[in-house]
Amino acid sequence: MVYIPNAYSQLDQWNSVMFLYESALKAINTKIEILNEEFIHMYGHTPIEHIKSRVKTPDSIVKKMKRNGYEVTIENMVEKLSDIAGIRIICQFVEDIEKVADLIQKRSDIEIKSEKDYIRHMKDSGYRSYHLIVYYTVETMNGPKRIQVEIQIRTMAMDFWATIEHSLQYKYKANIPDHIRERLSAAAKAI
Repeated sequence: MVYIPNAYSQLDQWNSVMFLYESALKAINTKIEILNEEFIHMYGHTPIEHIKSRVKTPDSIVKKMKRNGYEVTIENMVEKLSDIAGIRIICQFVEDIEKVADLIQKRSDIEIKSEKDYIRHMKDSGYRSYHLIVYYTVETMNGPKRIQVEIQIRTMAMDFWATIEHSLQYKYKANIPDHIRERLSAAAKAI
């Protein structure tokens, strides 16, 4: 085995940082599930259809950092990228999106960094969703660590549209033909 100085410490640092993102996701997921159960208990129905979460892969993180012109370091990753940990909350109805966002915004254990309302202000592509970038503090043996998490809230129809559009971006390497863009735009308006 070849010894590479600092290789193990960098790997340990990477694993420690990714552990924090995974921990933040688990904690926020649990809090959202409890909010949903409380909503059912109080009102007899749920605004949330389901919840998805993920931590970006190392490859995806590096590609995004390079695409945005950032030097690829763990420090830059933590500071510059707000979507390493992501939660997607899927609702049935547009009205539910505002209810869910409001419940999250009122929490004292989640700090809102920024919001983007692509529901009222749809992107030119037709993309619609409500985004929150939040800070969540993970309590560790070495003290509290403040972690950024992106929360996207959208309807099932918006999620379906976004999945198709995302797949087409890869298929056409971000050069989607105009006739397909027009059909995507029409579908977004119909949704």
